[in-house]
Amino acid sequence: MKTTLLTTLTCLGLLPAVAQQKWTETTAGTHRIVKNPGGQTLGYSAESGIKLLTINGLAFKDLNRNGTLDAYEDWRLPVDKRAADLARKLTVEEIAGLMLYSSHQSIPARAGGYFAGTYGGKPFKEGEIDPSDLTDQQQRFLKEDNLRHVLLTSVQTPAIAAQWNNKLQAYCEGVGKGIPANNSSDPRHGTVARAEYNAAAGGRISMWPSSLGMAATFSPDLVEQFGQVAAAEYRALGITTALSPQVDMATEPRWGRFEGTFGESPTLSAAMARAYCNGFQTSMSTNEVAGGWGFGSVNAMVKHWPGGGAGEAGRDAHYANGKYAVYPGKNFAQHMIPFKTGAFKLNGKTGMAAAVMPYYTISWNQDTKNGENVANNYNRYIIGDLLRKQAGYDGVVCTDWNVTGDHKVMDSFVDGKSWGVEKLSLAERHYKILMAGVDQFGGNNDKLPVLAAYQMGVKDLGEKAMRTRMEQSAVRLLRNIFRVGLFENPYLNPTETSQTVGRTDFMKAGYEAQVKSVVMLKNKANALPLAAGKTVYVPKRFVAASRNFLGMETPASTDYPVNIDLVKKYFRVTDNPAEADVALVFIENPKSGIGYDAEDLKKGGNGYLPISLQYADYTATDARETSLAGGDPMETFTNRSYKGKTVKTRNITDVQLVKDTRQQMNGKPVLVVINVSNPMVFSEFEGDANALLVSFNVQDQAVLDILSGKAEPSALLPMQMPASMSGVEKQAEDVPFDVPCYRDSEGHTYDFGFGMNWKGIISDRRVKQYH
Repeated sequence: MKTTLLTTLTCLGLLPAVAQQKWTETTAGTHRIVKNPGGQTLGYSAESGIKLLTINGLAFKDLNRNGTLDAYEDWRLPVDKRAADLARKLTVEEIAGLMLYSSHQSIPARAGGYFAGTYGGKPFKEGEIDPSDLTDQQQRFLKEDNLRHVLLTSVQTPAIAAQWNNKLQAYCEGVGKGIPANNSSDPRHGTVARAEYNAAAGGRISMWPSSLGMAATFSPDLVEQFGQVAAAEYRALGITTALSPQVDMATEPRWGRFEGTFGESPTLSAAMARAYCNGFQTSMSTNEVAGGWGFGSVNAMVKHWPGGGAGEAGRDAHYANGKYAVYPGKNFAQHMIPFKTGAFKLNGKTGMAAAVMPYYTISWNQDTKNGENVANNYNRYIIGDLLRKQAGYDGVVCTDWNVTGDHKVMDSFVDGKSWGVEKLSLAERHYKILMAGVDQFGGNNDKLPVLAAYQMGVKDLGEKAMRTRMEQSAVRLLRNIFRVGLFENPYLNPTETSQTVGRTDFMKAGYEAQVKSVVMLKNKANALPLAAGKTVYVPKRFVAASRNFLGMETPASTDYPVNIDLVKKYFRVTDNPAEADVALVFIENPKSGIGYDAEDLKKGGNGYLPISLQYADYTATDARETSLAGGDPMETFTNRSYKGKTVKTRNITDVQLVKDTRQQMNGKPVLVVINVSNPMVFSEFEGDANALLVSFNVQDQAVLDILSGKAEPSALLPMQMPASMSGVEKQAEDVPFDVPCYRDSEGHTYDFGFGMNWKGIISDRRVKQYH
């Protein structure tokens, strides 16, 4: 065989890289795209300072700029090998940065308040500052604190989100070892109720019912479809981790986070958790790199281990007054089922949820090994023994947000949530969390407390052991960044982002899911569907003044509770009940607050009030004399009982609206639609309604499609509806299906799995499978 000089030089590795090059490069806006034949496509910024290495004709990014192909830079190697190589190369300061998860970042940053930020020292001003620029605070925590996990909230437009992502990734690429940012989001696919759905038009992002609404479909296939759609939209926005699903068993009907769950059934919750994680995490076709992971994947952070749905008396652990989860039914183990048999045992290629978030709560008296009553994030038994060892979970564990912050007030959503360890220093809290087996600190932009915790570990365990512990978390965290392809190409095409987010078929799928989530509870004398041409009366609804969880005020108002222009496209509309054939009344389930009132404390009480699921004033005559759990540095007592106290609901006018409308209609049908976030007591008004529909944060149009007969109801209750508040007080917070259910005037019991269609009570495969 004839040997040429070219062949000889190639074999000796002496041929210039340009002659060996098989890859091609193109410019895409602010970054460059490199295509390797038969290999991974790379994206990098020309301004970040990194160069490409050519090995065997293929391109690799020299992320640490040492002129050598390190194992972590080699996209041909398995993820675990790459993660381990990079973890060994990281300094303790860099690992500490990986362990941080940013506070909430709005794009652009708000000028003031909770999500505030500055640009060159100035607040954002439209027309003067590019909304896609990085804030001063973002640049600081990326460079000085080595933070690489960013929580994204609102974005001005999808295109601006893509542009911001590209600037963020270029900035990260240009510092340290070139570790890309792993952006995340809380659920962002909620609806705009009054928005009209147009089958021919797209939107800002696809809109779906709440998790409770998806549970009402009893369809894991639908939830998996949602995961696939949401993942595509997330990736188009530069989001690679979803801070979801929330799979807590909602066994306590008064719990404030009930609507974010898949209901109270462990079996249904596990099936939905499995489907959700499969949909988000699985890359299809050419997007897949290995093991189901790839450029279409979004890490699912399942929450809240070991289950937060048993808050005593329904109080929520975002507040100090709700820090305790209790288990009077000795049912602690069942709350882990949605994790163990759902999120941790996927039937898709990715195998298990990539990350887990423990809840704020102190799982009262459930630490049978160490006897500690500290928040789940701090509890070595709950994390180290139950999650790591017994459940065999080796993914990322990330605390909920602000768990290391100082506790200052009893009733603030943004208060620090260091439940049970309030007397520890900031560094001691971080150290205790690390030793429990947690990898990451939610809502912390500052590496210094992590480094202080590291030094504590060095003193207690020695430098080698503590370095090993830090690397263990680094490998877990890096693994999730490698899996989704960020080291290869974290960049976006803003035009493609705009075309993907809110795509027409995505909007259609979300809308169809909304329709499928509406439950019909009552249809006396076949009041529904309404015949074409009917004249309807829609009474205006009073909404009392309120504050949201950040303290922002909403003034009182009286207005149509539905898009009245949209109603007119379905029916004739009148403001005169005498002219109407039927009345449509839109209300919400009772809202009575968080179970605490500082004014009660000032008057000599303990501050604790009941949480009510009825509209009328509720006096807790059947409440416990002594609470099961209690104790707080700001309190001089441990008994949190509210027995004998009375609470009012802020929307008592809703039940009065139904009754007033019944009188005004003078015997003509009254159809009631209730937007539901929690179980509720129906006895106050059910007899005044000819038909009842329950919706879970859907667009008005989805309800109108059912009212008009354009669609048939098919959903089922994913929870029980209690007959009375007495039954609610007597049930066990940790046990599902243990309240006496309401029985209506038609003889139907509003139990888990109950729902009606035009033919009557639904009794299909779903009911039998999950009841």
